Amino acid sequence: MGHERIYNTPSEVAAEQGEVIVDGPDGVAVSLTPDAALETSERLLQSGLAALGQQVEAERKSKPPRRPLRAAD
Repeated sequence: MGHERIYNTPSEVAAEQGEVIVDGPDGVAVSLTPDAALETSERLLQSGLAALGQQVEAERKSKPPRRPLRAAD
């Protein structure tokens, strides 16, 4: 699932008057309830970890296989 643009700058987040305000790239702004913010943060964490794992796996597959080490005689 590719997107037209991928951002590498984290969003700004603040708590104001019982809401969580997220200011993202390109003027994206969202207000969340505390419960919605907590669930979103969990989803972001899990998806971020999964994406990082995918990058590591893709990098591993793109490298030639390593030769096994030989034991010293």
